[in-house]
Amino acid sequence: MRTEIYVSNSYDPHFNLALEELLTESVKSGPDERDKAILYLWQNADTVVIGKSQNAWNECRTDALRADKGTLARRTSGGGAVFHDLGNLCYSFIVGRTSYDLHRQLKVILEAVNSYGIDAVFSGRNDIVTSDGRKFSGNAFRFTSSAGLMHGTLLVNADFTKLQKYLKVSTAKIAAKGVASVRSRVVNLSELSGDISIEGLKARLAAAFINEYGAPSEDVVNVDPVISQITGCDVELPFVTVPESVPGSDKFYEKYLKFSSWDWNYGQTLPFGVNIEKKFDWGLVRAGLNVSGGVITGVDIDTDAMDADLGEIVANGLRGTRLSKQEIYNALRASVAIIKNSGAMLGDPESIVNDIAEMLLEI
Repeated sequence: MRTEIYVSNSYDPHFNLALEELLTESVKSGPDERDKAILYLWQNADTVVIGKSQNAWNECRTDALRADKGTLARRTSGGGAVFHDLGNLCYSFIVGRTSYDLHRQLKVILEAVNSYGIDAVFSGRNDIVTSDGRKFSGNAFRFTSSAGLMHGTLLVNADFTKLQKYLKVSTAKIAAKGVASVRSRVVNLSELSGDISIEGLKARLAAAFINEYGAPSEDVVNVDPVISQITGCDVELPFVTVPESVPGSDKFYEKYLKFSSWDWNYGQTLPFGVNIEKKFDWGLVRAGLNVSGGVITGVDIDTDAMDADLGEIVANGLRGTRLSKQEIYNALRASVAIIKNSGAMLGDPESIVNDIAEMLLEI
């Protein structure tokens, strides 16, 4: 079997997911590719990764994640939302369809973990757990016409306080379509073995992969992002590429743009409705929103503020606005300016804009 091992040196989830898709597409359906197996190891800094069919607002405390400079990312596979930090190691097996074998792939993971004296087993649909049922790894899957992808996480010394903070459902009442996550009892591998580390686990995963599938013809490929700037336009955009040693490298930037885009991470969300209520010094606000593709398609605002027309004018301004911080602020400022310019504004414009914006961004 032809084997390849890649290790990403980037902690950017959009980079890492783009690289994963590039490697998946490198496995073709021809006779020379169908027996190919790739191991890909990567890490993300403070990221909530949601499944392809999940609602970003229903799974993630997007306001808290934004405030802490974290990142939201959507993967191409199904399954539930997970939190990644640098105490977590991600792995991907990309294997030709004719050679794809879940049990062989799991054997690699279990061999590496068991080598630290940790008693672990595969459990249920997609979890790897300790003998007493505590989860330290979950998997998700995707299949193309020529390749099977299995990817997952290994909790080594992850910060569970962040996991609980970002994956906690918001106080807004969301009626969402899509797949909801199931929370499990989790444990760090470092609690089970004092010898384990991220770098050590990478090496043992690579060794177990070679034991099972054979040694690669080339050395492990360490992939570093190559970042330059596009000049000659109003805004300088980062141009992110990968070395030519990565198959399909000329297509990487297109994939990076996809995985880093608002349309992919938020706009792919199925239609949903949300109701939220909050009391401010200047009045009570009740908002009911219908959202499709991450865009507010319908909105009702009810408020007892002194400005009688505030609710109606704000509702009209929000229709057609994406649920993004900048667009919401812009829409609210424009709406409040209409009232202010009439010369009859009773409330403080800045407070009203900031308060309603923060309420909506808590969704």
